Amino acid sequence: MNAVPIVLGALILTALSYRYYSAFLAAKVMALDNTRKVPSQTMYDGTNYHPTNKYVLFGHHFAAISGAGPLIGPVLAAQFGYAPGLLWMLMGALIAGGVHDFTILVASMRRDGKSLAEIARHEVSPLAGAIASVAVIIIIIVALAGLGLAVVNALAESSWGTFTIAMTIPMALLTGLWMYRIRPGKIAEASAIGVTGVLLAVIIGGAIPGSFLEPYFNLSRNGIVLAIALYGFIASVLPVWMLLCPRDYLSSYLKIGTIILLIAGVFLVHPTLKMPALNPEFLHGGGPIIPGKLFPFLFITIACGAVSGFHALIGSGTTPKMITKESDTRIIGYGAMMVECIVSVIALIAACSLFPADYFAINVAPEKFAAMNMTPVNLAELSKEVGENVAGRPGGAVSLAVGFAQIFSGLPGMKALMSYWYHFAIMFEALFILTTIDTGTRVARFLLQEYLGRVYKPFQKTDWMFGTLLTSGLVVFSWGYFIWSGTISTIWPMFGTANQLLATTALAVAGAAIINAGKVRYIWVTLIPEAFLAVTTLYAGYLNVLHNYLPLIKQPGKFLVGTIDCVLTIVIMFCVVVVILESFRRAYRVLVLKKYTNAGVPISLDQPGATLPEYGQA
Repeated sequence: MNAVPIVLGALILTALSYRYYSAFLAAKVMALDNTRKVPSQTMYDGTNYHPTNKYVLFGHHFAAISGAGPLIGPVLAAQFGYAPGLLWMLMGALIAGGVHDFTILVASMRRDGKSLAEIARHEVSPLAGAIASVAVIIIIIVALAGLGLAVVNALAESSWGTFTIAMTIPMALLTGLWMYRIRPGKIAEASAIGVTGVLLAVIIGGAIPGSFLEPYFNLSRNGIVLAIALYGFIASVLPVWMLLCPRDYLSSYLKIGTIILLIAGVFLVHPTLKMPALNPEFLHGGGPIIPGKLFPFLFITIACGAVSGFHALIGSGTTPKMITKESDTRIIGYGAMMVECIVSVIALIAACSLFPADYFAINVAPEKFAAMNMTPVNLAELSKEVGENVAGRPGGAVSLAVGFAQIFSGLPGMKALMSYWYHFAIMFEALFILTTIDTGTRVARFLLQEYLGRVYKPFQKTDWMFGTLLTSGLVVFSWGYFIWSGTISTIWPMFGTANQLLATTALAVAGAAIINAGKVRYIWVTLIPEAFLAVTTLYAGYLNVLHNYLPLIKQPGKFLVGTIDCVLTIVIMFCVVVVILESFRRAYRVLVLKKYTNAGVPISLDQPGATLPEYGQA
């Protein structure tokens, strides 16, 4: 199968969906109105609430939501063949992911940039808000651990990649200072300086291995964990304009620019998908990469490229506090999801352009691959071309980098640069993930401050330095501990389940907001994807506990890990079920009993002064 029609079809579908479906959501369902005041204006503090140019904010938002999911998930799911993953990404992004991201972003923006849990308290019930708080904090810690672990595996003992990633920090600081202090408003100048610096860091990074600087950047696994934890802590407490936003903005140039080059490479090189459309041998379970069945495990393996609950944390975290006007939410919320879908499609093509035997030889441990009775085709040549052994490197990152490098090296005059392109791709993946770590840590800090603020009110003040430092430290320690002690096999399955359960929760809350706004005729836009995700993910969670985590408890030295995985998965599933039931109870109160809420307190419309909230209405 030639990859060109697939990429062309994906580009057309996402463009049409943005043009028409997102316009319908913006005008009819959420009724965007630029005359409304937004939190960046009404609550401006220069640190967290800060009006930001929509293109700069798009870069920040896209960089923040685009973690490991859109890259690694499609690669792992290629085990089933390319067709299932491709169909799920396209359909999921158009009718689920885009809706999820856009509606939650608008909902948070109209609630002063409050978190998903606070929106649930107002739109569903106080119980739903309390339960969502617990679920969201657990989920985001697990998600950050899963994403951070991918960075650790990519950068450990890689001086080139570590140097390049490290240099994006001073470049971001310079860009932020230039944009907001040295030459305020001169975005083009700041962008040129920052992008040039990042590209120079990539080029110079190639000279680090073997130089006198190598020992300073060639960090061990634990060294990378500590470095990422330190960065996550600092990024979560500095003003957003200084580091987080400009760094994500700059990295978005590299991300989007690389994807554009890959799309151009597909059209020029015409790579052939060597993986079959369907791989019947593994559709019913027993696969070497994903042990579960196609249904439901495909839908938790591929998350970010189709629909991802982690996006709701960004859409109700940093981004809504920086929106300049309501209409910007369309391109930032729905538009960024469409771009991420394209990223996932390209990742799938890169993985499936490998021969199946080579794909499995890279992504499966050597002893498991030996039992598959498959003979590698180009594996030895690929290892020679990239300059290191790529066999037995599970996790998806290495096979994706090899696939990317093959596309790039197929361009005219690029054949001799296979090794460079491979290491560039590894760095590209790490950058994709790390920009989610900084924003995710900040969002988790907001959530924890909101939660602790119910016990001690000063925590609710995001400008209270002691509270900021304490909550940031707790969040970083939590996900850092999981990375320090965990592995891909223990963290990633729970991350996938938790991520999609969070998306289910967010869609339930968004549906309640639509009902509260008196727009029940449009409830189908959230109800359809919510129902699908609830069925598939709760079923996957049940199978994970029964077949993956309980057996882990019986293994020597795995009792604690297996127990934690079981307990956290069951707690998350319980919390999500409660929120779903509460959202249906909320719908019954509004549609049948005609009772509404005022600041989260149930009242009757026939009481003096009781009105249907204007939420979502023009």
